[in-house]
Amino acid sequence: MRGHADRLLIRATGLDRLRLAAVVAAALVATAAGLFLPGALAAAVDAVVAGRPSGREVSSLLLAGGAEIAADVVGGILTTRVTATASAWLRRTVFGKLLALGTRSHFAEGDAISRLTGDCTGAGGIVTIIIQCGSTLVISSGAVALLALLDWRLALVFLGSIPFALLLARSHLRRTADDVLTYQRVSGEIAARMVDAVAGLRTIAASGTAEREAERVLRPLPKLTLAGRGLWRTQARMVWRAGLLTPAVELSVLAAAGFGVLEGRLSVGDVVATLGYVALGLGLVTQIPLLTMLSRARGCAERLAEVLDRPEPMPGKLPLLPGDGTVELRHVGITGALTEVDLCVDGGTFVAVVGRSGAGKSALAGVLGGLITPDEGQVLLDGRPLDQIRPEELRAAFGYAFERPALLGATVVEAVGYGSWAGESAVRSACRTAQVDEVVVRLPEGYRTPLTETPLSGGEAQRLGLARAIVRNPRVLIFDDATASLDTVTEAAVERAVAGAMPGRTRVVVTHRVSTAARADLVVWLEDGRIRAVAPHTALWQEPGFRGVFTEDDQ
Repeated sequence: MRGHADRLLIRATGLDRLRLAAVVAAALVATAAGLFLPGALAAAVDAVVAGRPSGREVSSLLLAGGAEIAADVVGGILTTRVTATASAWLRRTVFGKLLALGTRSHFAEGDAISRLTGDCTGAGGIVTIIIQCGSTLVISSGAVALLALLDWRLALVFLGSIPFALLLARSHLRRTADDVLTYQRVSGEIAARMVDAVAGLRTIAASGTAEREAERVLRPLPKLTLAGRGLWRTQARMVWRAGLLTPAVELSVLAAAGFGVLEGRLSVGDVVATLGYVALGLGLVTQIPLLTMLSRARGCAERLAEVLDRPEPMPGKLPLLPGDGTVELRHVGITGALTEVDLCVDGGTFVAVVGRSGAGKSALAGVLGGLITPDEGQVLLDGRPLDQIRPEELRAAFGYAFERPALLGATVVEAVGYGSWAGESAVRSACRTAQVDEVVVRLPEGYRTPLTETPLSGGEAQRLGLARAIVRNPRVLIFDDATASLDTVTEAAVERAVAGAMPGRTRVVVTHRVSTAARADLVVWLEDGRIRAVAPHTALWQEPGFRGVFTEDDQ
């Protein structure tokens, strides 16, 4: 996992190579100017002390300082662009993977959002961290080399601090790695719980369970607090240790420089330069917090790699031959939802799927429509396994409608035609079949009304979802409780319209209403993830257990 995460970071860093090269060039200019400054300052000081004209030395000093400032500004702007490019690429890549995984994704909505936002941004910032770490390493190494050129004794004294600095950095990195990853994981878990809570705000308010829900959402908070405290303790430990190491090294080198002045090896300007070189050389110590940022970026990349490493469903290659929409399940199983399901829905059949809550109705509908790949068993459409059919043909073969349809698009016509490229006339026809045309035409701009300006009831949104499924003109229609918000009269009218407009289509309807089951050709009775019976409604109604599936209001 860590190897894949590192490769992901390297690939993200190298996307914008031209700007990256410019960033490196700006960093080199800033580094060279920074290393030149102490020497230029020493020359200016010596000229002033000796009473010589110092115009040239001061000009060199100002030129070096201006070059460093300009390079830092340009480098900062370019680094921001490279970071944005890397973050955007990571976000597109991970988002595409999540879409490819579809309903087989193991990542909760809030956790997926956390990875797409915070983790992509954190991993994309690796460019800044690498440039800063590289610049610090070059400056520190160059400062030590220049210190040695000034007086090898000064460099020797300074090098005595290196083992302590390395030990400090190693300890800091080792202690922060686990805490950073834990902090990110728990943050994603809390985000997932919060998304669930926000989606159910009305239910929470109506049931008076706000305190209990807040407790559920914040239950992982102690883990987050523990990881955060670990990070702060490690940071604090690093700060006071670095705070002791830095002045100790400075005093030691300055003492050695003082002896050099007394012995005539060094000038006053050389002492000033020594101070500058020591400060630059200690950059590795003062920039140790960059290791925390590096650890965080790698942790973010690991979380992204977890998504990208998930196997995608294999795309089929076989064409979908003409057929009547017969769907067959052979020994299908989904962990925790369905067990050894065998079912054949003949083409043109109207099938109702019923069962108590948790019986596996939505899972069965998802398998029948190819939205869910079963863990075991096989699904066939007109004799061909779904996993071998070309994706574009498979999408065209099924039309789906859900209890809470997500209407995507800028306008009503785009929302109904989404994914089908249907024209406005086809959209209008589908809306008439779904009994929602009269609602749409009363809107300010009709079918061109923006969705953001379209107040829809639950039933109206469901009917637009039905129209979206109908406009595809599929072989098989899958309605997963898609008429739950409609009254029984409207629901019956929709069913008659669909049967009249799309004769011979296979229809699978997940329902909790007796009236819907009674109109179906066959009823699939699910219980605990298994098919208990498949028969006409009139035959099953003799069973007390079947009647118990429906509430008194439904009956």
